[in-house]
Parts: sequence; C-alpha cells; structure tokens
Amino acid sequence: MINSIVSSKKIKAVAKLTLIGLLALPFINQLKANSAGVDPLPSWSEGQTKTNILSFINKVTDPESPNFVPKTNRLATFDNDGTLWAEMPVVQLMFVAHRLKQMSQEHPEWTSNPAVQAVLNGNIEYFIEHGENAIAEVTALTHSGMTQKEFQLEVEEFFKSAKHPKFGVVYTKTAYQPMIELLNHLRNQGFSTWINSGGGTEFMRVIVEPTYGIRADQVIGSIGGLSLEQRNEEWVLVKMPKLLLNNDKQNKPVGISIQTGKNPIFAAGNVRNGGDIAHLTYSNSNRLPNFQLLINHDDPEREFAYKEPGDSSLKAAKQQGWTVVNIKEDWQEVFSF
Repeated sequence: MINSIVSSKKIKAVAKLTLIGLLALPFINQLKANSAGVDPLPSWSEGQTKTNILSFINKVTDPESPNFVPKTNRLATFDNDGTLWAEMPVVQLMFVAHRLKQMSQEHPEWTSNPAVQAVLNGNIEYFIEHGENAIAEVTALTHSGMTQKEFQLEVEEFFKSAKHPKFGVVYTKTAYQPMIELLNHLRNQGFSTWINSGGGTEFMRVIVEPTYGIRADQVIGSIGGLSLEQRNEEWVLVKMPKLLLNNDKQNKPVGISIQTGKNPIFAAGNVRNGGDIAHLTYSNSNRLPNFQLLINHDDPEREFAYKEPGDSSLKAAKQQGWTVVNIKEDWQEVFSF
C-alpha cells in the first residue's frame, strides 16, 4: 500500500515536471537561439522597435497563444518606394524621364499634361504631392503601343545599367537590408508577403523576386490598360495610355482587396506624402491581431532625411499605435553595400 502511494506521488511529480518543461519549451528554445547567436533581424538595433516586431510575430505564430493567427490569414503588405528601397530619387520617375524627353518633341500635345510638365521641368515636388500614381500615369503615356514583353525588356535594361546618383550602385542595391531581413523572417514564419505600392505593377514585377524574394504575382500596384493584338502572326498584349487602377493613398486598401480578398495583419509604409495612411489604417481595422510599421527617414548621412508636410503620417501613427522606425537609431545597417 505504501509503495503504491509513493509510486503515485512519483508519477504525479514527473507529470508536473513534464508539463512545466513543455510550457517552458518555447522560452528555452528562444534562449538557445539567442545563445547561439541566431537573430532573424541582425541589422536592426536592439530596442523597443525590434522587440515590438518580434513579439508580434511570435504571438501570432504560436499555436498556444490566444493571439494565434492561422497561416491562411498571415498576410503582410509593404509599400515599395521609401519602405523597401530608397525613394530619393523615385526610381520609376528616373526610368520614364529619359524616354519622355525624347518623345515629347514628337507629341507636343503632351506638354499640357501637368505630370509631363513636372518631369520636363524636374519638378519633384509635384510627384511628392500627387504620389506615385502620377509617375505611373506618365509611364503609361510614354510606353503605350509597346508590347508587354518589349516593356519588360526595357525595364530589365534600365536596372542593369542605371546607377543611383548618390550611392553609385544599381537601383536594386538600394533595397534596405533590415527590411529584406524582415521579409525573410515573416516568410519563414508562414506569412505571405506582398508589395502594395502606387508604382506601376509591371515595372515592379521585373525585379521584385531577385530583390525582395517576393513573387511577381504578389505585387499590388497601379495598373495600366492592356489590349490583345496580333502582330507578326503572334498574339501579344499591348500597353495602352490609360490607368485602370491608381493604387495610391485611399486606393491602396482597394488594391489589396481586389488582389487578395483579405485585410493584412502586418502592413508597412513610410513617411513622405501621407501615401500609406489609408494602407496602414485599413490593416489597423482588422479584427485579427495586427501590426503597422512606419519608416521615418531621419538619416541624412547613410540615407536621406526628409519630413512630411503637417506630419500627417506620424500623427496617424501616434493616434493608432503604429510602430515607427527611425532609421538613424533603429537600423545598424541601411544597405547591404
């Protein structure tokens, strides 16, 4: 009888220790990872910003967490210019400027278009005010009549040779190393990562996979018109001089819904012209646990420093509880080069 009681106590004790061990396993694994030097975000400075990001990802991917979100709903959307790579100057604007200057002589009627005038006069402020859709508008205008394949080849050639005026590297090298790490970590944790930009969809699709690891079909952007035509006995898609979707500001949630049918639980944008306020606000309205990241450009030496008129994005971040990334203090490295 005594042996039976002792035995029963031993079984209960072992069971209790086993339960404690299982509950502590995630913490132990994290300690092991830290002691082994494994850090999914090595270019990020230690601090509240990095902690906020990792904490959110951990809680929505832990099956034991009350905030667990199934993989099918782990949608993360990122603005491109100023969020994933440098937007000074706007890359797509540099792409269209040379062609526009050549073609405007053949099309004097274009000069009545305010966006065309802004390009010809080097008026960058116009595009800051009107957003990336204005650039997409000029792109559609200058490349109408080209086949989809011809346009893709022209974009590829641009990215092979064109250099950033400040850094002297091809534009794809101005992708932010900390954001590349964040994209990789999110995908490793079962997130699908999408671009949600005002830039042209077809322009971005050429380089997103080798630059960010994002598939071409996971690009949400401004969409130009296409028509199916037969040329040289081959059926081809031809670019038309009109926009079907201006995927900027208030239209960014529209673009997300059209292409994904979901609301992102993770959304990232940047400070410049208020272009991502609607994007991040939409994510913040998700009934599931959600997280918003806003990049603030405050590092003139390693990148650029610029503010937004009225600080609308930073005010929205404070009001809605978004996490603000101050490049100067939150990123140990900005670019891989």
